[in-house]
Amino acid sequence: MAPIIIVLIILVVLVFIALIKTIQVIPQASAAIVERFGRYTRTLNAGLNIVVPFIDTIRNRIDLREQVVPFPPQPVITQDNLVVNIDTVIYYQVTDARAATYEVASYIQAIEQLTVTTLRNIIGGMDLERTLTSREEINAALRGVLDEATGKWGIRVNRVELKAIEPPTSIQDSMEKQMRADRDKRAAILQAEGVRQSEILRAEGEKQSAILRAEGEAKAAALRAEGEAQAIRTVFESIHAGDPDQKLLSYQYLQMLPKIAEGDANKLWIVPSEIGDALKGLSGAVGNFGGLGNLGGGGGGSDAKAAPAAPGTGGKSFPREQRPPID
Repeated sequence: MAPIIIVLIILVVLVFIALIKTIQVIPQASAAIVERFGRYTRTLNAGLNIVVPFIDTIRNRIDLREQVVPFPPQPVITQDNLVVNIDTVIYYQVTDARAATYEVASYIQAIEQLTVTTLRNIIGGMDLERTLTSREEINAALRGVLDEATGKWGIRVNRVELKAIEPPTSIQDSMEKQMRADRDKRAAILQAEGVRQSEILRAEGEKQSAILRAEGEAKAAALRAEGEAQAIRTVFESIHAGDPDQKLLSYQYLQMLPKIAEGDANKLWIVPSEIGDALKGLSGAVGNFGGLGNLGGGGGGSDAKAAPAAPGTGGKSFPREQRPPID
């Protein structure tokens, strides 16, 4: 019984192994290459697949998703004989699992070497300045060459990106100095432009201020002249309305003479010729007022004397009740 049990156990194990080799589960976005006695038979797609155990074998499992492969920095010589280090990143996708397995031994290594050689050819026709400013152009040219070369390998290159372009240290120092000089130049230009604009605005402000000040002074002078004219007109009208006589004007004239003589700077005082007429008129008025006073001082008795004749009466004298009024 023991040998039979051992044989049954071996058979069960063999059946289990056969089932495992027969049923192949392929994940989504993956593919498997099946070989029968070393020859390509078919490609297994995602899902449950049945193969012949011990006859069909799985040669390779390939991921069909887009892959990202960064390549180490590669020294490249530019047209002006400068060495730059360029880092590249390749985005590719396997479209044909059979071609990727049998058309090239290692498509990753093949893509890397093709990228390096193509990059050297492209950069070799550019100078350093164009290399630093033409990343999109380099990416497009590199992608076109890689996509054409890798198509027969069952690989599609979707994108090529240059991570970094590092020129030599001396060139970096020179570029930094140049950039600093350019920034200083732009700063000086902007500062000068700001100063010029400030001066223009200040001049415009002073101009507007002067114009407004002149307009204000002109309006003030006009208003002042108009006020003075109105005052003179009012005084003139008041004088004409009061109808002053010569004696009042003479008295006012004499009152103004001391004010004319005021001040330390007045060393010489010239008496105008019109003062004689003023004094004559004033003396006549004072004489008239004096005569009236003498008449009133007698107490109104019967023996009061007649007052002297007033000027212009022909030497006649009149009693107090009949004296003509003083003009």
